[in-house]
Amino acid sequence: MTFAANTMNVPSARLPFATHHDGRFKGNHILSVSQFSLEDLAYIFDVAEEFRLIVRRIGIMDLLKGHVLATLFYEPSTRTSSSFIAAIQRLGGTVVPISEVRYSSVSKGESLPDTIRTLESYADVIVLRHHEVGAAALAAKYARKPIINAGDGIGEHPTQALLDLFTILQERGKIDGLIITMLGDLKNGRTVHSLAKLLSLFKVKINYVSPDALKMPADLKSLLQEKGVQQAEYSDLHPVLGDTDVLYVTRIQQERFEDPREYEHLKDSYVITPEVLQGAKSEMAIMHPLPRVGEISMDVDDDPRAAYFRQMEYGLYVRMALLALVLGKA
Repeated sequence: MTFAANTMNVPSARLPFATHHDGRFKGNHILSVSQFSLEDLAYIFDVAEEFRLIVRRIGIMDLLKGHVLATLFYEPSTRTSSSFIAAIQRLGGTVVPISEVRYSSVSKGESLPDTIRTLESYADVIVLRHHEVGAAALAAKYARKPIINAGDGIGEHPTQALLDLFTILQERGKIDGLIITMLGDLKNGRTVHSLAKLLSLFKVKINYVSPDALKMPADLKSLLQEKGVQQAEYSDLHPVLGDTDVLYVTRIQQERFEDPREYEHLKDSYVITPEVLQGAKSEMAIMHPLPRVGEISMDVDDDPRAAYFRQMEYGLYVRMALLALVLGKA
């Protein structure tokens, strides 16, 4: 199987592209999907697939024994935080978790650079989530150890985009030729921002379905247009559902609204139910970065097309791969 530019069509997520890598990940930061080439993606997914098989076979290994991960989260997180913790532990390492920064020295006015410099005295790699766009890049400027961006405001979420792409491979077996429909809060959704950028490496069509107030940012659409990606915007899911191969649902993000009344007006714009899905392809994959707050009915969970909980498991293997790569142990 190959992973060449715009020729991706594989029957599984096993992507042995290169047996020798130049070590470009070792000691480096993971800040944006823009830093990845097709060869990089193939290598990451190859390692992730190896870890998937190992975890299912033996559960845990000692590849990162003696290594310490620090998780620094300025915003709430369940999946990203716990998956990174599980990833380092599955690899035999340990973790220093900081998930309530209001109880740390940050509450005393400590700057982000000083917090990073402190944590890297204890840890070999730092996973950072922050409410401000560009925070991960700022942290990386002052860090001697690898920084992994776990989400910076409405900016990017590169590890989520990687696991999303890995999920599409696992669920659909290819990327090229697919029609991906992104639904919900596309203005504030850093997951769709990063995934759209990553998808620009392939021959895909992307549909954006959102309320007018929550459209995909114009600068991102322009970037994808320059790369030749087919794009179309809608306010209604119905016209595109029948052709969709991957439906990527996002929640309307209450925490991004200054006016609570606007959120209340928009929060139930789209709800995926079994009735809605009657017009969808039988092999379509339904994805969601979670948490959901009503935009996908729980009645959909037993539908074989519902991939969002499998998506979380795939994320464990991708994050295991990233930790091993930046620490030079893959």
